[in-house]
Amino acid sequence: MALPIREQMKYWGAAAAVTLVIFWFLGDVLLPFVLGGAIAYFLDPVADRLERLGLSRALATGLITVFAILIFVFIALLVVPTLVNQTISLIETAPQLTRDFSNFLIERFPALLDSDSTLRTSLNSIGATIQERGGQLVEAALSSFASIINIIVLFVIVPVVAVYLLLDWDRMIAAIDDLLPRDHAPTIRQLARDVDQTLASFVRGMGTVCLVLGTYYAIALMLVGLQFGLVVGFIAGLVTFIPYLGALLGGALAIGLALFQFWGEWVSIGMVAGIFVIGQVVEGNVLTPKLVGNSVGLHPVWLILALSVFGTLFGFVGMLVAVPVAAALGVLARFAVEQYQESLLYRGTHGKKSSDRSGD
Repeated sequence: MALPIREQMKYWGAAAAVTLVIFWFLGDVLLPFVLGGAIAYFLDPVADRLERLGLSRALATGLITVFAILIFVFIALLVVPTLVNQTISLIETAPQLTRDFSNFLIERFPALLDSDSTLRTSLNSIGATIQERGGQLVEAALSSFASIINIIVLFVIVPVVAVYLLLDWDRMIAAIDDLLPRDHAPTIRQLARDVDQTLASFVRGMGTVCLVLGTYYAIALMLVGLQFGLVVGFIAGLVTFIPYLGALLGGALAIGLALFQFWGEWVSIGMVAGIFVIGQVVEGNVLTPKLVGNSVGLHPVWLILALSVFGTLFGFVGMLVAVPVAAALGVLARFAVEQYQESLLYRGTHGKKSSDRSGD
Protein backbone atom coordinates (compact mmCIF):
# COMPACT_ATOMS: atom_id res chain seq x y z
CA MET A 1 0.00 0.00 0.00
CA ALA A 2 1.43 3.38 -1.02
CA LEU A 3 2.12 6.01 1.61
CA PRO A 4 -0.42 8.85 1.84
CA ILE A 5 0.50 12.01 0.01
CA ARG A 6 0.95 13.89 3.29
CA GLU A 7 3.48 11.33 4.52
CA GLN A 8 5.32 11.41 1.21
CA MET A 9 5.55 15.20 1.36
CA LYS A 10 7.15 14.93 4.81
CA TYR A 11 9.85 12.56 3.57
CA TRP A 12 10.58 14.52 0.39
CA GLY A 13 10.60 17.80 2.34
CA ALA A 14 13.06 16.34 4.85
CA ALA A 15 15.31 15.14 2.01
CA ALA A 16 15.26 18.60 0.40
CA ALA A 17 16.07 20.25 3.76
CA VAL A 18 19.02 17.89 4.35
CA THR A 19 20.34 18.65 0.85
CA LEU A 20 20.18 22.41 1.47
CA VAL A 21 21.93 22.05 4.83
CA ILE A 22 24.72 20.00 3.21
CA PHE A 23 25.24 22.66 0.54
CA TRP A 24 25.18 25.37 3.20
CA PHE A 25 27.88 23.85 5.41
CA LEU A 26 29.95 21.88 2.89
CA GLY A 27 29.81 24.17 -0.15
CA ASP A 28 33.58 24.68 -0.42
CA VAL A 29 34.27 20.99 0.13
CA LEU A 30 31.76 20.00 -2.55
CA LEU A 31 33.15 22.42 -5.15
CA PRO A 32 35.56 19.93 -6.82
CA PHE A 33 32.85 17.28 -6.96
CA VAL A 34 30.27 19.67 -8.41
CA LEU A 35 32.77 20.80 -11.05
CA GLY A 36 33.76 17.22 -11.81
CA GLY A 37 30.12 16.20 -12.16
CA ALA A 38 29.43 19.13 -14.46
CA ILE A 39 32.38 18.18 -16.69
CA ALA A 40 31.27 14.54 -16.79
CA TYR A 41 27.73 15.56 -17.69
CA PHE A 42 29.04 17.85 -20.41
CA LEU A 43 31.23 15.12 -21.94
CA ASP A 44 28.85 12.16 -21.56
CA PRO A 45 27.31 12.60 -25.06
CA VAL A 46 30.82 12.52 -26.55
CA ALA A 47 31.57 9.26 -24.75
CA ASP A 48 28.22 7.80 -25.87
CA ARG A 49 28.96 8.72 -29.48
CA LEU A 50 32.40 7.09 -29.28
CA GLU A 51 30.74 3.97 -27.87
CA ARG A 52 28.36 3.88 -30.81
CA LEU A 53 31.41 3.97 -33.08
CA GLY A 54 32.63 0.73 -31.50
CA LEU A 55 34.86 1.85 -28.62
CA SER A 56 34.42 0.56 -25.09
CA ARG A 57 33.42 2.97 -22.33
CA ALA A 58 36.89 2.77 -20.79
CA LEU A 59 38.63 3.44 -24.11
CA ALA A 60 36.26 6.31 -24.91
CA THR A 61 36.90 7.86 -21.49
CA GLY A 62 40.66 7.44 -21.94
CA LEU A 63 40.59 9.07 -25.37
CA ILE A 64 38.57 12.02 -24.05
CA THR A 65 40.96 12.37 -21.09
CA VAL A 66 44.06 12.48 -23.29
CA PHE A 67 42.47 15.07 -25.58
CA ALA A 68 41.40 17.16 -22.56
CA ILE A 69 44.93 17.04 -21.11
CA LEU A 70 46.39 18.31 -24.38
CA ILE A 71 43.90 21.21 -24.45
CA PHE A 72 44.63 22.00 -20.80
CA VAL A 73 48.39 22.06 -21.39
CA PHE A 74 47.93 24.35 -24.39
CA ILE A 75 45.74 26.74 -22.40
CA ALA A 76 48.03 26.66 -19.35
CA LEU A 77 51.15 27.42 -21.38
CA LEU A 78 49.82 29.96 -23.87
CA VAL A 79 46.51 31.48 -22.84
CA VAL A 80 46.53 31.77 -19.03
CA PRO A 81 49.82 33.73 -18.67
CA THR A 82 48.72 36.21 -21.33
CA LEU A 83 45.29 36.55 -19.71
CA VAL A 84 46.80 37.19 -16.27
CA ASN A 85 49.32 39.71 -17.63
CA GLN A 86 46.66 41.62 -19.57
CA THR A 87 44.35 41.68 -16.54
CA ILE A 88 47.10 43.11 -14.33
CA SER A 89 48.05 45.65 -17.00
CA LEU A 90 44.42 46.71 -17.39
CA ILE A 91 44.13 47.27 -13.64
CA GLU A 92 47.39 49.22 -13.55
CA THR A 93 46.40 51.48 -16.44
CA ALA A 94 42.93 52.21 -15.05
CA PRO A 95 44.00 55.57 -13.47
CA GLN A 96 45.48 56.72 -16.78
CA LEU A 97 42.30 55.72 -18.60
CA THR A 98 40.15 57.70 -16.17
CA ARG A 99 42.45 60.72 -16.49
CA ASP A 100 42.23 60.50 -20.27
CA PHE A 101 38.45 60.29 -20.00
CA SER A 102 38.42 63.34 -17.73
CA ASN A 103 40.60 65.29 -20.17
CA PHE A 104 38.34 64.25 -23.03
CA LEU A 105 35.29 65.61 -21.18
CA ILE A 106 37.14 68.80 -20.29
CA GLU A 107 38.11 69.39 -23.92
CA ARG A 108 34.64 68.68 -25.29
CA PHE A 109 32.48 70.04 -22.44
CA PRO A 110 34.53 72.57 -20.47
CA ALA A 111 31.43 74.07 -18.89
CA LEU A 112 30.37 70.73 -17.43
CA LEU A 113 33.69 69.53 -16.08
CA ASP A 114 36.55 71.83 -15.05
CA SER A 115 39.87 70.75 -13.61
CA ASP A 116 38.76 71.32 -9.98
CA SER A 117 35.29 69.85 -10.25
CA THR A 118 33.96 67.14 -8.00
CA LEU A 119 33.27 64.82 -10.93
CA ARG A 120 36.85 64.90 -12.17
CA THR A 121 38.14 64.29 -8.66
CA SER A 122 35.76 61.35 -8.34
CA LEU A 123 36.93 59.85 -11.63
CA ASN A 124 40.57 60.11 -10.58
CA SER A 125 39.71 58.60 -7.21
CA ILE A 126 37.89 55.70 -8.87
CA GLY A 127 40.85 54.98 -11.11
CA ALA A 128 43.28 55.05 -8.19
CA THR A 129 40.99 52.78 -6.16
CA ILE A 130 40.73 50.28 -9.00
CA GLN A 131 44.51 50.22 -9.32
CA GLU A 132 45.09 49.88 -5.58
CA ARG A 133 42.37 47.40 -4.72
CA GLY A 134 42.56 45.52 -8.01
CA GLY A 135 46.31 45.11 -7.72
CA GLN A 136 45.95 43.93 -4.15
CA LEU A 137 43.25 41.46 -5.19
CA VAL A 138 45.33 40.03 -8.02
CA GLU A 139 48.44 39.80 -5.87
CA ALA A 140 46.51 38.18 -3.04
CA ALA A 141 44.91 35.67 -5.37
CA LEU A 142 48.24 34.78 -6.95
CA SER A 143 50.48 34.87 -3.89
CA SER A 144 48.25 33.53 -1.13
CA PHE A 145 49.48 30.12 -0.08
CA ALA A 146 45.98 28.97 0.77
CA SER A 147 44.68 30.04 -2.61
CA ILE A 148 47.49 28.22 -4.38
CA ILE A 149 46.77 25.07 -2.38
CA ASN A 150 43.07 25.31 -3.22
CA ILE A 151 43.83 25.79 -6.91
CA ILE A 152 46.18 22.80 -6.88
CA VAL A 153 43.54 20.70 -5.14
CA LEU A 154 40.97 21.74 -7.76
CA PHE A 155 43.33 20.87 -10.60
CA VAL A 156 44.00 17.47 -9.03
CA ILE A 157 40.59 16.43 -7.70
CA VAL A 158 38.30 17.81 -10.41
CA PRO A 159 39.85 15.82 -13.29
CA VAL A 160 39.91 12.64 -11.21
CA VAL A 161 36.26 13.04 -10.21
CA ALA A 162 35.27 13.87 -13.79
CA VAL A 163 37.06 10.80 -15.20
CA TYR A 164 35.52 8.40 -12.69
CA LEU A 165 32.02 9.86 -13.12
CA LEU A 166 32.34 9.81 -16.91
CA LEU A 167 33.48 6.18 -16.81
CA ASP A 168 30.59 5.08 -14.55
CA TRP A 169 27.94 7.55 -15.76
CA ASP A 170 25.57 5.00 -17.33
CA ARG A 171 25.88 2.60 -14.40
CA MET A 172 25.30 5.44 -11.96
CA ILE A 173 22.14 6.54 -13.77
CA ALA A 174 20.89 2.92 -13.80
CA ALA A 175 21.56 2.60 -10.07
CA ILE A 176 19.64 5.80 -9.34
CA ASP A 177 16.78 4.55 -11.51
CA ASP A 178 16.59 1.36 -9.44
CA LEU A 179 16.14 3.44 -6.28
CA LEU A 180 13.12 5.38 -7.58
CA PRO A 181 9.83 4.74 -5.79
CA ARG A 182 7.94 2.32 -8.02
CA ASP A 183 4.62 4.17 -7.94
CA HIS A 184 6.20 7.41 -9.14
CA ALA A 185 9.04 6.03 -11.29
CA PRO A 186 7.40 6.72 -14.71
CA THR A 187 6.58 10.33 -13.78
CA ILE A 188 10.04 10.93 -12.29
CA ARG A 189 11.71 9.46 -15.40
CA GLN A 190 9.68 11.73 -17.66
CA LEU A 191 10.52 14.79 -15.55
CA ALA A 192 14.18 13.76 -15.51
CA ARG A 193 14.17 13.46 -19.32
CA ASP A 194 12.62 16.92 -19.60
CA VAL A 195 15.22 18.38 -17.21
CA ASP A 196 18.02 16.63 -19.10
CA GLN A 197 16.73 17.96 -22.41
CA THR A 198 16.58 21.48 -21.01
CA LEU A 199 20.05 21.22 -19.51
CA ALA A 200 21.48 19.62 -22.63
CA SER A 201 20.06 22.42 -24.74
CA PHE A 202 21.18 25.18 -22.42
CA VAL A 203 24.30 24.08 -20.53
CA ARG A 204 25.97 22.12 -23.30
CA GLY A 205 24.66 24.36 -26.06
CA MET A 206 25.35 27.69 -24.35
CA GLY A 207 28.69 26.41 -23.05
CA THR A 208 29.73 25.75 -26.64
CA VAL A 209 28.38 29.14 -27.75
CA CYS A 210 30.31 30.90 -24.96
CA LEU A 211 33.51 29.07 -25.90
CA VAL A 212 33.14 29.82 -29.62
CA LEU A 213 32.25 33.50 -29.14
CA GLY A 214 34.87 34.08 -26.46
CA THR A 215 37.56 32.59 -28.70
CA TYR A 216 36.33 34.61 -31.68
CA TYR A 217 36.22 37.90 -29.75
CA ALA A 218 39.66 37.36 -28.21
CA ILE A 219 41.39 36.40 -31.46
CA ALA A 220 39.65 39.07 -33.55
CA LEU A 221 40.35 41.88 -31.06
CA MET A 222 43.99 40.85 -30.72
CA LEU A 223 44.36 40.78 -34.51
CA VAL A 224 42.91 44.29 -34.72
CA GLY A 225 45.55 45.34 -32.19
CA LEU A 226 43.39 46.10 -29.14
CA GLN A 227 45.70 46.11 -26.14
CA PHE A 228 43.52 44.05 -23.81
CA GLY A 229 41.72 41.99 -26.44
CA LEU A 230 42.15 38.65 -24.68
CA VAL A 231 40.63 39.94 -21.42
CA VAL A 232 37.70 41.55 -23.24
CA GLY A 233 37.06 38.39 -25.26
CA PHE A 234 37.21 36.26 -22.11
CA ILE A 235 34.71 38.51 -20.30
CA ALA A 236 32.36 38.71 -23.30
CA GLY A 237 32.40 34.94 -23.81
CA LEU A 238 31.97 34.22 -20.11
CA VAL A 239 28.67 36.14 -19.76
CA THR A 240 27.25 35.24 -23.18
CA PHE A 241 24.90 32.71 -21.55
CA ILE A 242 22.78 35.70 -20.48
CA PRO A 243 21.35 36.96 -23.80
CA TYR A 244 22.70 40.30 -25.01
CA LEU A 245 24.69 40.90 -21.80
CA GLY A 246 27.91 39.45 -23.19
CA ALA A 247 27.75 41.58 -26.33
CA LEU A 248 26.74 44.73 -24.43
CA LEU A 249 29.36 44.35 -21.70
CA GLY A 250 32.15 43.19 -23.97
CA GLY A 251 31.25 45.69 -26.70
CA ALA A 252 31.13 48.63 -24.30
CA LEU A 253 34.47 47.63 -22.75
CA ALA A 254 36.13 47.00 -26.12
CA ILE A 255 34.86 50.19 -27.76
CA GLY A 256 35.78 52.23 -24.68
CA LEU A 257 39.33 50.86 -24.73
CA ALA A 258 39.50 51.37 -28.51
CA LEU A 259 38.51 55.03 -28.15
CA PHE A 260 41.45 55.61 -25.80
CA GLN A 261 43.92 53.52 -27.79
CA PHE A 262 42.89 54.43 -31.36
CA TRP A 263 41.51 57.95 -30.89
CA GLY A 264 41.44 59.51 -34.34
CA GLU A 265 41.91 56.15 -36.09
CA TRP A 266 38.23 55.67 -36.88
CA VAL A 267 38.82 52.63 -39.08
CA SER A 268 40.31 50.69 -36.17
CA ILE A 269 37.49 51.78 -33.85
CA GLY A 270 34.94 50.77 -36.48
CA MET A 271 36.62 47.38 -36.84
CA VAL A 272 36.33 46.80 -33.07
CA ALA A 273 32.63 47.68 -33.18
CA GLY A 274 32.16 45.53 -36.30
CA ILE A 275 33.65 42.51 -34.51
CA PHE A 276 30.84 42.57 -31.96
CA VAL A 277 28.18 43.23 -34.59
CA ILE A 278 29.36 40.19 -36.57
CA GLY A 279 29.49 38.15 -33.35
CA GLN A 280 25.88 39.02 -32.52
CA VAL A 281 24.70 38.23 -36.05
CA VAL A 282 26.45 34.84 -36.03
CA GLU A 283 25.22 34.05 -32.52
CA GLY A 284 21.59 34.98 -33.18
CA ASN A 285 21.29 33.35 -36.61
CA VAL A 286 23.68 30.40 -36.50
CA LEU A 287 25.14 29.39 -33.13
CA THR A 288 22.17 29.74 -30.77
CA PRO A 289 19.52 28.20 -33.10
CA LYS A 290 21.81 25.28 -34.00
CA LEU A 291 23.38 24.55 -30.60
CA VAL A 292 20.73 25.72 -28.12
CA GLY A 293 17.39 25.73 -29.90
CA ASN A 294 14.29 27.79 -29.26
CA SER A 295 12.47 25.62 -26.70
CA VAL A 296 14.86 25.76 -23.74
CA GLY A 297 12.33 27.45 -21.48
CA LEU A 298 14.85 29.38 -19.34
CA HIS A 299 14.02 33.07 -19.35
CA PRO A 300 17.01 35.42 -18.85
CA VAL A 301 15.33 37.07 -15.83
CA TRP A 302 14.78 33.63 -14.27
CA LEU A 303 18.47 32.82 -14.79
CA ILE A 304 19.64 36.09 -13.24
CA LEU A 305 17.34 35.53 -10.24
CA ALA A 306 18.59 31.96 -9.76
CA LEU A 307 22.24 33.02 -10.01
CA SER A 308 21.70 35.86 -7.53
CA VAL A 309 19.79 33.78 -4.97
CA PHE A 310 21.98 30.68 -5.06
CA GLY A 311 25.17 32.74 -5.25
CA THR A 312 24.14 34.69 -2.15
CA LEU A 313 23.08 31.60 -0.19
CA PHE A 314 25.77 29.09 -1.19
CA GLY A 315 28.60 31.12 -2.71
CA PHE A 316 30.42 29.97 -5.83
CA VAL A 317 29.03 26.43 -5.56
CA GLY A 318 25.55 27.92 -5.52
CA MET A 319 26.26 29.76 -8.76
CA LEU A 320 27.44 26.51 -10.35
CA VAL A 321 24.26 24.63 -9.44
CA ALA A 322 21.95 27.61 -10.07
CA VAL A 323 21.37 26.85 -13.76
CA PRO A 324 20.59 23.12 -13.28
CA VAL A 325 18.30 23.91 -10.35
CA ALA A 326 16.60 26.68 -12.36
CA ALA A 327 16.06 24.25 -15.23
CA ALA A 328 14.66 21.59 -12.89
CA LEU A 329 12.35 24.08 -11.17
CA GLY A 330 11.16 25.32 -14.57
CA VAL A 331 10.28 21.78 -15.64
CA LEU A 332 8.53 21.10 -12.32
CA ALA A 333 6.62 24.38 -12.60
CA ARG A 334 5.38 23.48 -16.09
CA PHE A 335 4.42 20.01 -14.85
CA ALA A 336 2.54 21.54 -11.90
CA VAL A 337 0.67 23.90 -14.25
CA GLU A 338 -0.33 20.97 -16.47
CA GLN A 339 -1.58 19.02 -13.48
CA TYR A 340 -3.48 22.05 -12.23
CA GLN A 341 -5.16 22.59 -15.61
CA GLU A 342 -6.31 18.96 -15.62
CA SER A 343 -7.66 19.12 -12.05
CA LEU A 344 -11.15 19.91 -10.84
CA LEU A 345 -9.75 22.96 -9.05
CA TYR A 346 -9.13 24.55 -12.47
CA ARG A 347 -11.87 22.95 -14.57
CA GLY A 348 -14.58 22.99 -11.92
CA THR A 349 -17.89 21.21 -12.25
CA HIS A 350 -18.42 22.58 -15.76
CA GLY A 351 -15.26 20.87 -17.01
CA LYS A 352 -16.28 17.65 -15.26
CA LYS A 353 -19.70 17.63 -16.93
CA SER A 354 -18.15 18.31 -20.34
CA SER A 355 -15.72 15.40 -19.92
CA ASP A 356 -18.53 13.12 -18.77
CA ARG A 357 -20.60 13.98 -21.86
CA SER A 358 -17.65 13.39 -24.14
CA GLY A 359 -17.13 9.99 -22.48
CA ASP A 360 -20.78 9.07 -23.11
